Amino acid sequence: MSRDKRKAVSRAQEQKAVSSKSEVSAFLQQVSRLPAVNAERGRLLFALDATASRESAWDSAMGLQADMFVAAHSAGSLEIQLAYFRGFAEFYISNWCRSSDAMLKLMTGIQCRAGTTQIERVLRHTLEEHRKKSLHCLVYIGDAVEENQPVLRQLAGQCGLLNIPIFLFQDGHDPDAKQLYQSLAKLSKGAYFQFDSASAKHLRELLQAVAVYATGGWPALESYADNGGGAAVLKLTQQMKGKSS
Repeated sequence: MSRDKRKAVSRAQEQKAVSSKSEVSAFLQQVSRLPAVNAERGRLLFALDATASRESAWDSAMGLQADMFVAAHSAGSLEIQLAYFRGFAEFYISNWCRSSDAMLKLMTGIQCRAGTTQIERVLRHTLEEHRKKSLHCLVYIGDAVEENQPVLRQLAGQCGLLNIPIFLFQDGHDPDAKQLYQSLAKLSKGAYFQFDSASAKHLRELLQAVAVYATGGWPALESYADNGGGAAVLKLTQQMKGKSS
C-alpha cells in the first residue's frame, strides 16, 4: 500500500473514531437526562369521584382520565391501583397492576351513580396501602366536597408526613372544592390543577410528571422539569416546593 493510501486510510479511521465518539457522547447525554428509577417499582393510587354530579360531563372527562391514566403507565416502571366511589357508600378498589389494558377497560366501563363524596375514605385507604408497602403518590380527580373538611386536612397532613404527595385535579369550578383541594395539596406537599378539556395536553404532561416522580422521586422530577417537561410541569414542581403561583 502506498504512503498516500496509508494516510488516507488513517484519516478515514480517525474520522470514524471521532464520529463514533460523538455519537457515544450524544447517547450518554441522553441517558443522563433520563429520570432515575427507584430500586422497586413506583406505586401510584389513581382515585376518581364517580358520583352523579360528574355525570353530565362524564363522557368527555372519561377521555381525559383515560389519557392521563395511559400517560402515567407509559412513563416508566410503575404499579397503579384504581379506586373510585359512587352511589350509596360504594367504594371500589382494583388490584395493583403493571399493565394498563385491563385497568383502562375497567375505568372506561364506570358509570356515575348518585351519592356523596368519599374523599375521607380515599385518604384512609391511601394511608392503609402505605402501611402495607410504600406508596409514592395519590392522584385524585373530583368536582366537589361534602365531608368534614378538618378531618380531610388532618389526613392530608398525615400523607405529607409520610411523603405521599396528593395531586388533585378539579373537574368544574366549585369554589369550596377548589379551596379544599388546594389545602389538601399543600398539606400533603402535592399540587392542585384544574381539570377540563382546554387543558388536556397539560393534564397528560402532568400525569407523566407524576409518574416520573412515583418511579424516581424528587431528583427525577426536577430533571424531567429541567429537560423539556413543559410549563405545566414547571408549575407542578413550584407548587411542590411551596411556591404556588
